Amino acid sequence: MSARPAPGWLTQWEFAHRGLHGPGVAENSLAAAEGAIARGMGIECDIQRSHDDHPIVFHDWDLARLTGEAGVVAERTAEAMEALHLLGTGEHPVRLARFLEVVAGRVPLLIEIKSRTGYDVEWTCASVAWLLDSYKHDVAVMSFDPKVSIWFASEAPAVCRGLVGTDSYGNGFEGVWRSPDAVAAAAPDFLAIDVSDLGRPEAAAWRAGGHPLLTWTIRSPATRATGLALADALIAEGDGLA
Repeated sequence: MSARPAPGWLTQWEFAHRGLHGPGVAENSLAAAEGAIARGMGIECDIQRSHDDHPIVFHDWDLARLTGEAGVVAERTAEAMEALHLLGTGEHPVRLARFLEVVAGRVPLLIEIKSRTGYDVEWTCASVAWLLDSYKHDVAVMSFDPKVSIWFASEAPAVCRGLVGTDSYGNGFEGVWRSPDAVAAAAPDFLAIDVSDLGRPEAAAWRAGGHPLLTWTIRSPATRATGLALADALIAEGDGLA
């Protein structure tokens, strides 16, 4: 864990998961960001890298679910990504640079950097850090991959960093957050744990040590109650919103 205190804003906000999205408003879109801002919520968004190395605000590796197109984000340039339509809306994927310009510090941001086995996530970290160097507002990066927090601790230590954890969602990083060695190496300022795993003793121990514990994804009144009881801040959507 990091030896420094986490910023106070981290536990003073509720965060809209992928922005405030729903029918007619696509996840991770500028409209979803504006919806969260209007509701007085912070924003959680996802980042991966385009073929020409721009951070793109987009969740899936594949394009199909969100755009109806074949292929993957890494095969498209940023310009080609921005030309796509997000299904059921008039919106488009955007670069992180544009997303930051629009949010402009009106609410805090949690930026989840996507990673997977064999992926050069450090290059994504460098691309994101370059943009954040001039973004003088409340922002944190986080990832399931401890290499992200390790990179930021070494190369951009001023940026708040978190480790995302799950034992219940299969993504290649299950259980990593419960490894003392992984947490020590990552030196995160906070953990963001799957609401299904909040009852694990490692989550309780982290919070008892005075460290911020966020939880995702709050999608129902029941998971909201769990999150309010066992965590310090919620990442919510749909029926999990207050």
